[in-house]
Amino acid sequence: MFSHVVIFWTDPSNSEAANELIAGAKKYLAPIPGIVHFHVGKMAPSHRPVVDQSYQVALNVVFASKQAQDDYQAHPLHLEFVEQVFQSACKRVVVYDFE
Repeated sequence: MFSHVVIFWTDPSNSEAANELIAGAKKYLAPIPGIVHFHVGKMAPSHRPVVDQSYQVALNVVFASKQAQDDYQAHPLHLEFVEQVFQSACKRVVVYDFE
């Protein structure tokens, strides 16, 4: 298994940025072949101080292999997501990949 976790900080000047990012991820990313599990959503508030609550949206995509994730990164729908949604909605991103 290969997990690809992306944490997004949206543009604070766009009150709809989080919703746009989630809708765009579902439209462009979820259909990409090779995905075993896809989950995107808003940050869940927590009373626990150890939980980072500074971001707005997170994406968790699981693949059967690193090669499947590499193929996903180069897929035209992923590239379109970056151009059409990510660049206008996000100010910062952090990615965690692990096997």
